[in-house]
Amino acid sequence: MTIKVELKPETEARLVAQARSQGVPLEELAERLLQEALTASGLPTGVVTVEEFRDMLRGMAEHSEKLPNLPTESFSRESFYEDRLNGRDSVPRR
Repeated sequence: MTIKVELKPETEARLVAQARSQGVPLEELAERLLQEALTASGLPTGVVTVEEFRDMLRGMAEHSEKLPNLPTESFSRESFYEDRLNGRDSVPRR
């Protein structure tokens, strides 16, 4: 399939420079970049690489020092189900 795309001069210059630096034809680089963009924006497969997993953990840990320091008792089974243990139902019945 052939498509025509109008590029801004800056984008064209970057694309040409990158193709030259990699020693590939401009069309090949453009096709590869488009394929990578489509693959990256696709539906998640549920499989991540070790590096992607580490990146996710780093993202979760970022600014974690600002979270409150909670006592261990805050994470007991009783603390999660205290409404049910007190005879109340935390979710209203229909």
